[in-house]
Amino acid sequence: TDLIAHRRDGAAPRVRKVLTTRDPSRALLDGLHALRAGPDLARLTYGTTVVTNALLEGRGARVGLVTTRGFRDVLEIARQQRDHLYRLDVPGRTPPVVPRALRFEVTERIDHQGRVLEPLNEAEVAGLAGALRQAGVDAVAVSLLHAYANPAHERRIGALLAPYIPHVCLSSNVNPEFREYERTHTTCVNAQLMPLVDRYLDDLVGGLTEAGIRAPLHVMQSSGGMAAPGRIRERPLAMLMSGPAGGVAAARAVGARAGVTDAVTLDMGGTSTDVCLIRDGDVETVSERRILGQPVRLRSLAVESIGAGGGSIAWSDRGGALRVGPQSAGADPGPACYGRGGEQATVTDAYVVLGFLNPEEEVGGLRLDPDRASVAIESLAARYGLTMPEAAAGIVEIANAAMLRAIRLVSLQRGFDPRRLTLIAYGGAGPIHAGRLAGLAGMPRVLIPAHSGVFSACGCLLADLRYDAARTVRAQLARDAPDVWETPLRELEAELLARFSEDGVPPDDVTLQRSMDLRYLGQNYEIEVPVAPGLDGEAIGRRFSQAHRREYEYATEEPVEGVTVRVTAVAPSHETVLPPVPAAPRRGLKTRRAFFHPAGWAEVPVCGRHELDVGAPRSGPAIVEDEWSTVVVYPGQTARRDAMDLLWIEGA
Repeated sequence: TDLIAHRRDGAAPRVRKVLTTRDPSRALLDGLHALRAGPDLARLTYGTTVVTNALLEGRGARVGLVTTRGFRDVLEIARQQRDHLYRLDVPGRTPPVVPRALRFEVTERIDHQGRVLEPLNEAEVAGLAGALRQAGVDAVAVSLLHAYANPAHERRIGALLAPYIPHVCLSSNVNPEFREYERTHTTCVNAQLMPLVDRYLDDLVGGLTEAGIRAPLHVMQSSGGMAAPGRIRERPLAMLMSGPAGGVAAARAVGARAGVTDAVTLDMGGTSTDVCLIRDGDVETVSERRILGQPVRLRSLAVESIGAGGGSIAWSDRGGALRVGPQSAGADPGPACYGRGGEQATVTDAYVVLGFLNPEEEVGGLRLDPDRASVAIESLAARYGLTMPEAAAGIVEIANAAMLRAIRLVSLQRGFDPRRLTLIAYGGAGPIHAGRLAGLAGMPRVLIPAHSGVFSACGCLLADLRYDAARTVRAQLARDAPDVWETPLRELEAELLARFSEDGVPPDDVTLQRSMDLRYLGQNYEIEVPVAPGLDGEAIGRRFSQAHRREYEYATEEPVEGVTVRVTAVAPSHETVLPPVPAAPRRGLKTRRAFFHPAGWAEVPVCGRHELDVGAPRSGPAIVEDEWSTVVVYPGQTARRDAMDLLWIEGA
């Protein structure tokens, strides 16, 4: 768990790493204690992978679903497309998030225009309360047909169930958009997380209170903006990409200062690697993503995650091929070199064997054990008839191959030439791989910011307060008057401004951004297009045609239909730049043996970041040791430090 404390009086920031605990809130409190943070703390922003891990590990609450009579099996039917049409070895679909025995129907009906066709049978709802309690559910998701057009029946059900069920989640609050399956699944997943996140925030807030910390707490969202804990309790799903979002927010800010507008971010931690595209200075976002193969709708940075991290375990599959990840040794017991009981070879053990990491340095309270790393790698090497460094290099190269696929996914597969992009690398292990990955992908340069080892925590310092809202509104641009979409847009803006007001932020400090999901009449998928207040249908249609041509290389004269309106409200952070890194004492140039595939062993110069003279290139191979991360400069590359303390790697 990474922490950084920034003093506004210009003093040097304080940085700490503490071992993650089974209760993640305890690690944060331990870290704050190590930072000597107390009553003088002005603001606390926290990013976490608690929600992501809970979903991946199946630790959500027991959830019941209440839906319109006749639509009990929407979760079961789902969508019929297959991701791999011609593969016969793909395992079956993930079971529905709510089993059929916990899905209940009520009599009611609303049409797609919000008209009540059949009133809600409240007597049935009263009976459902007892059935849900008897089933032992911790939370209830309510998703009625066309509730996005008229939420009255959902709200009434919520009011009737609230005295009996501690957590009731309405689709009209979580995702008031059309497409029944996606809306229902998103609501169920959100309900699944509500008890867990509620307990988690209670423990966190209670621990902060006991420590005498009264600073306002904000939580990083998947969108890259902060939110108050009360909002997170209502929509815990917003924390899905909370951890990676901080690093991307910081990378965007650093890139803007360095004049880098087109980049791919590379965040490699202990368990996973996250990559994201920055285009024209803006981070790509999506309104829907998949978890365990199923869709969830939320505003999120377009981060792609793979199971390749420093703790990823190297193993042999049934065919005898060497694999790396997605299984991870985690923080406990961790890689073999941690000396905490881990015995399987991991990527971090490979770093130690290859000479990339300094076993004499203590990191996060740990001193690496090269003997244990050697034992773990040696047993794997014997299985394949390789020398120990060859096996270690093979582990790293396999991890590189997985990361390279992710980089190509967010660049080449979206129409962006990697040769025009900069790789911004951070995380505990990202700077080790970045030079090699840039060479493989044809990327001309790598940017490694200061504080790269705690960069996601740095992003929490820079994050804006942000809320998003959306609503399905069907409109034909050429036929309907602008009020059809202007009125709901104004209503969403008023709703978001009210949220900021509750958080103590005046309306004048809030920036509003509008957009619409548009498509040609009859299309099945939409493109999100920014719109400004007062635009008529013709002007919006022209914007859509430009976006469609950019996305698909063509545009037509067919009628354009709007299906969803969206508003983003942002209150800018007081922080605009990362705190400076205090100059470390010069240790003098050292050397260390390191192994580079395929060249072999080399005696490599090792220095600290501040021992690189500004503007003077250092030829590779070389190793640059930051306070919390290690930068590897590969043969044929050069590294230089600029006046902003940014490290650039260029070359082969």
